[in-house]
Amino acid sequence: MFTKSNKYDFDFVKENMMGPNSMKILEEVSESLRLEKGMRILDLGCGRGLTSIFLAKEYDVTVFATDLWISATENYERIKSMGLEDKIIPIHAEAHDLPFANEFFDVAISVDAYHHFGIEADYLTKHFAPLVKKGGQIAVTVPGLKKEFTNGIPAELVPYWCDDMSLTLHSCDWWYNIWKTSDLVTIQEFKELNCFEEAWKDWLICDNDFARRDIGMMEAEGGNYFNLVSIIATKL
Repeated sequence: MFTKSNKYDFDFVKENMMGPNSMKILEEVSESLRLEKGMRILDLGCGRGLTSIFLAKEYDVTVFATDLWISATENYERIKSMGLEDKIIPIHAEAHDLPFANEFFDVAISVDAYHHFGIEADYLTKHFAPLVKKGGQIAVTVPGLKKEFTNGIPAELVPYWCDDMSLTLHSCDWWYNIWKTSDLVTIQEFKELNCFEEAWKDWLICDNDFARRDIGMMEAEGGNYFNLVSIIATKL
């Protein structure tokens, strides 16, 4: 497993991770995608571009690497360092104001970012799905919960919890129920990903304050509550 993502220099990957290893997450998700040479792919919330680099290198597609927190200029320098400036177009944009034509993309993906904006009931239908061609795929992976916390936050997680997590962390079923209301897509697959432990292990050894902060939380969680949710749909 991870034969594609393990090819990349791990120091480079660690330096540019912003959460659980997005290359490994995308490698598992891509097994359910139809990715063909020359396709146009939207990578929404690409962070420092690891997922865009993976798509361009592994599938010879053109990727529109779109992010709000990381500037297009910073990502362009990284893209050039990988020799991919003819395959990846860096874009700085907010998720509700995307500068793309409807039905421009063959596939749209979002890895470990969609939960910051896609929790809105109409986001998929209003902002994301229209950008994909009919018959194209939409794939999202988000940090999630094995089941909703209907009886409050578990005591062992309370020291690490913040209000934002209550808004963004949800179960597979919660996401399915949001997506099934859209008249622009039909859901192809929704599940927990198997790469959860491996992706988190890579993140927790990164040399940055965010990763170090998460170590205690993941020790307290103990494999009991968190997962990675994947949902893939086809544009109608």
